[in-house]
Amino acid sequence: MAMATASTPTPHTSLLKRILPRTLLGRALLIILTPLILMQVISTWVFYDRHYDTTTKRLSQALAGEIATVIQLMVRDPGSVERLQIFRMAQQSLLLNLKLEEGGRLAVISTSDSLNPFTSVLDRKLTTAMEAYVARPFLIDTQFARKIVEIQVQLADGVLQIQVPRSRLFSSTTYIFIMWMVGSSIVLFGVAVVFMRNQVKPIRRLAQAAESFGKGRDVANFKPEGATEVRQAATAFLRMRSRIKRQIEQRTEFLAGVSHDLRTPLTRMKLQLAMLPRSADAESLRADVSEMESMVEGYLAFARGEGKEQPVPTDISQLLGEVVGRMRAHNAAIDLHIEEDIRVPLRREAMRRCLTNLIANAQRYATQVTVSAGRRERTLEVLIDDDGPGIPPDKREEVFRPFYRLDESRNPETGGVGLGLTIARDVVHNHGGELALEGAPDGGLRARIWLPV
Repeated sequence: MAMATASTPTPHTSLLKRILPRTLLGRALLIILTPLILMQVISTWVFYDRHYDTTTKRLSQALAGEIATVIQLMVRDPGSVERLQIFRMAQQSLLLNLKLEEGGRLAVISTSDSLNPFTSVLDRKLTTAMEAYVARPFLIDTQFARKIVEIQVQLADGVLQIQVPRSRLFSSTTYIFIMWMVGSSIVLFGVAVVFMRNQVKPIRRLAQAAESFGKGRDVANFKPEGATEVRQAATAFLRMRSRIKRQIEQRTEFLAGVSHDLRTPLTRMKLQLAMLPRSADAESLRADVSEMESMVEGYLAFARGEGKEQPVPTDISQLLGEVVGRMRAHNAAIDLHIEEDIRVPLRREAMRRCLTNLIANAQRYATQVTVSAGRRERTLEVLIDDDGPGIPPDKREEVFRPFYRLDESRNPETGGVGLGLTIARDVVHNHGGELALEGAPDGGLRARIWLPV
C-alpha cells in the first residue's frame, strides 16, 4: 500500500508535466534558456540596485546642491540685477533655466512621506536630495515635459521655477546595458537553437528509421551520425536490424525445406489411399490425411509470416473489394462499405491473408458480415462486424494465442487449427498496427484493425 501511495503522482508533478515541453528540442532549449533568463534577472537586479540606483542618487544630489547654491546666491545678493546675472550664469554653466514668480505660493509640496511604492526612482531620489540640500518647501514635476524636469521652490519673496534637462538626471548606460543584455541573449538563443536542432536531427532520424522498420518498411539511406551516444544507438539499431533480417531469412529458408519434406510423404499417402478400395477405414484415413495437410498448411503460414514480401502502396478499397468478392463467390452474405479511397504501404498478400482469415472467421459463426473502412486522422480503421454468438470478453485476448480454440474438438470444420486470428494479428503488428476484438453494436463480434497511414 505504501509503495502504491509513493508512486502516485502529485498534482504539482502532473501540472509540471503538462507545462514542460514534450520534445527533446524544447526541453534542451528550456535547459539553456532558464539559466540565461535567471542570469539576466540577477544581472539586471544588481545593475539596478548598484549602478542605476546609485547613479540616479548622485545625479539628484548634484542637482539639489546646485539649486541650493543658486538660492544662497539669491539670498546674499537680492537685487534684481544680481538675480539676472545669477540666472544667466546658471543657464550657461549648469543648464538650469530659472524664473522667479514673485509673490507666488505653492499649493502642494513634495515630501518623502507622500511617495508610494509605485513612485519612480528619479522622483524618490530627487525628493530625498532636495529635502537634504535645499531644506525649503518644493514641488517636483517629472511629467512636465518629455525631456524636461520642473522643480518649484518656495522662497520668501515668491516661487523659484527651475527647468532642467532630463538627461542631467539620467545615465545613458541604462539603455546600453539593456541593449547589450537583450541583444546578446537573442544571439545566444539563436545559436543554441541552431546547435540543438542539429543535435536533435540524428535522434529524429533514428526514431523514424526504427518506426519504419517496425512497420516492415525498408530503411535504405540511414547511417549513424551526430553525437557519440547517438551514433552508438544508431549502430546498435543497424546491428539489430541485420540480426532480425538474418533470422527471418534463415527461418524462411528452413520452412521452405520443411514444407517440401512434409508435403512429400503426405502426397505419397494420398496416392496410396486413392489406390485402395473404398471402405470405412480408407475414408477415415483420407480424412486424417486431409486434416494433417490442412494443419501443416496452417502451421507453415503462421511461421512463414510475410517472408520477403516488400510493402507497396496499396488501395485498401480495391484490396477489400477483391477479398470480399472472392468470399461472395461462395454464397457468403457480406456487406462492404468504404468511406474513401485510401492508399497505404502494405504487404499486399500478407494483408490479404489477414483480412481473409478475419472475414472467414466471422462468416463461420454468423449469417451476416459487414466490412467497413475509413480514415481516422492519421490512422486507417477497418471494421469487420458479424451477427454471430460472439466471444466472451475474458476470452477475446486468449483466442490470439497460437493453436488456441474455443471449440475443444480438433474438427477443422468447426474451428480450424487455431491459427487464423494469430496470423491476422501477426500481420497487423508487422505493419505497425493493432488488431482487437470487441462486441459489435448490434450483437455478435467486431474485429477492429488500426493501421498507420
